[in-house]
Amino acid sequence: MTITLTPAVEKALQRHARKIGTTPELLALQVLQERLSEPEVDTTASAPENAGTLYDFLGKHVGILSSHEAVPGGAQLSVNSGKKFSALLERKRQLGRI
Repeated sequence: MTITLTPAVEKALQRHARKIGTTPELLALQVLQERLSEPEVDTTASAPENAGTLYDFLGKHVGILSSHEAVPGGAQLSVNSGKKFSALLERKRQLGRI
């Protein structure tokens, strides 16, 4: 591949290459590689043998919050959720928010 540079870019490339002690070609290649290369992903890495499963990691935290601790009888957020959602949308419509 051949890349045609503008005179200004060529001069800047030569000046910077001279400043850091390399050739313009190597500098251009390095800049292009840094700018365009995708980060390498190590697909061979695996979890440590003693890592266990995701459940082992999160198991103590799943289901620890219960709404009955904050609301007498529990919030029962899953009960009549469709009707509650419809009522919320109707209130928003009446207030002109949707």
